[in-house]
Order: sequence, then structure tokens, then C-alpha cells
Amino acid sequence: MNKVVVFQLSNEQYAIPIEHVVSIEKMSFPTIIPGMPSYMIGVVRIRGELVPVLDTSQILYRRPYTETEKTRLLVVQADDVYVSFIVDDAKEIIDIPPDMMKQVHMLAYQRTPYFIGIANLPDRLITVIDPMILFDNLEGASTIKEHMRNEKQNT
Repeated sequence: MNKVVVFQLSNEQYAIPIEHVVSIEKMSFPTIIPGMPSYMIGVVRIRGELVPVLDTSQILYRRPYTETEKTRLLVVQADDVYVSFIVDDAKEIIDIPPDMMKQVHMLAYQRTPYFIGIANLPDRLITVIDPMILFDNLEGASTIKEHMRNEKQNT
């Protein structure tokens, strides 16, 4: 069984393996930090930790997110930093039976190595994302990590 957190983004459903997910938070107003990549909206404080807020819509679809009352922050651990992805709705935690999980080996996915599988469920398809690979593949991720490590040392 693969336990995942399912979330909505635009009209698509995605999932992140549960072992990466730290928490799901209500959207809060981030503090803007100059000089960061455009997909980083700012930082928020979650349980005493400063967490970068990344616009998942900007990252995957090249367009900014639209906030609604369902907008959530999906907080994940990426190496030694916490990162939060803005999602339209964090739906549920489900088990995906291994036989429903298809590995992605198509050429199109070479540009998106963070898509680690497709859950082919009876009523829907869910693309499974590895948040660490996604974050590491972002242009400017090292800038964010560097900034967060410096912040940590200064607190």
C-alpha cells in the first residue's frame, strides 16, 4: 500500500506520499522576501519554523494560484528544510494499492522527473509527486535552501 495525501490543483488531482508530508495548514499571509524566485510567495511561521511558501500553480502551470476558502498549504520536508506548496484543496489521505500504481517512463516525463507514478483508480487518475525531486528541480531552489539555513542560524 502507498499512503498518499491527495490534493487538487486546477482540474487535476495530485498526491504526495504521506512520509513527506509534515502538515496541512490553512493559507496564511506570507511575509515577502526580496530576491527569491518568482514562484516563492514568501515565508510563513508554522510551529515556530520559518517555511517558504511555493506557488504550485506557478510551478506546474506557469500561472499564479487563485486563493479560495479551500486553499491550503501542504507542508513537506525537503532535505533539511520545510517547504509548503500552495494547493487549491487538500482532499484526503488514501491508500493506493500497488497494482493500481503505474510507473511513469514516458519521454514527456523526462522534463518532470518529480512525477513518480500515476494512480489509476476506478473513478479517477492521480499523479503522484515526489516533493523533494520537485523542489530540487526548481530553478533557484538552492537560493531558497541557502536563505532558510541562514535564517535558522540567525534565530
